[in-house]
Amino acid sequence: MDIAQTKRKENIAEYILYLWQIEDLLRALQLSPEAIYSQLVAPRQIDEEQKHLYLLWYMDIVNLLRKEGKEESGHLEHTLHLIGDMHNLHLQLMQNPVGEHYRKTFSHLAPQLPMLRTLVKKENISDTELCFRALYAAMLYRIKGDKQRSEAIKDTIELVSPVVAELASLYGKVERGEVDLFENM
Repeated sequence: MDIAQTKRKENIAEYILYLWQIEDLLRALQLSPEAIYSQLVAPRQIDEEQKHLYLLWYMDIVNLLRKEGKEESGHLEHTLHLIGDMHNLHLQLMQNPVGEHYRKTFSHLAPQLPMLRTLVKKENISDTELCFRALYAAMLYRIKGDKQRSEAIKDTIELVSPVVAELASLYGKVERGEVDLFENM
């Protein structure tokens, strides 16, 4: 809860990936309030009121997963909408003068996108969502200790990470009013 709030303020990409991780963690605990409490809440060194707030936060996510029919797989609409917003920013940056540096960064990744689509097995998603799915897959490979798959996409991830990092940074700056997308137009 507190980690998510901090990540949301500081880095939208880390926030999205963190929530995806929480979704999978809650599924691994079979969306059970008892398991969530014993595994994720009880071990925290916080008072009972705080523990209650944490459990409510996790259960809100569980309820959203159920409501959206994503108990087994998939990602919450909330995060997919944020990725959609980021993709809209990507499209603006690809056209507007303020995106000159971003376009250079993205140009290194662009030739790898068809291969990445094949690896991720998602044809009808935006380039931005593709990048997030690739980063998340790489993260899961590392967590699971799947060195073969980690190595197979290592070069591509080295191209994806700077694109997502720059896009997330610009997203935050636009959101805070620090960057004008239409400057110099």
